[in-house]
Amino acid sequence: MGNDNILLFEDQKIRTAWNEEIEEWYFSVVDVVAVLTESKNPAAYWRKLKQRMKKEGNETVTNCHGLKMTAADGKKRMTDVATGVQ
Repeated sequence: MGNDNILLFEDQKIRTAWNEEIEEWYFSVVDVVAVLTESKNPAAYWRKLKQRMKKEGNETVTNCHGLKMTAADGKKRMTDVATGVQ
């Protein structure tokens, strides 16, 4: 799976990975949250939102998988990813 792809949305980077086996794109949830909320700390925003959604029994959170992607510091780090279809 290639996981060093970057897409731009409104000039903001969104890390992506293509899963060739199932022909599906994965998107970094934190990067999408950053674009949609303009939060100064999208990782903290996502952690809190994820916690609330789990508490409510929202299945969207259970569909997020962890994947190592290149972080801003250049290191591979686990991040929650989701597909375009939930």
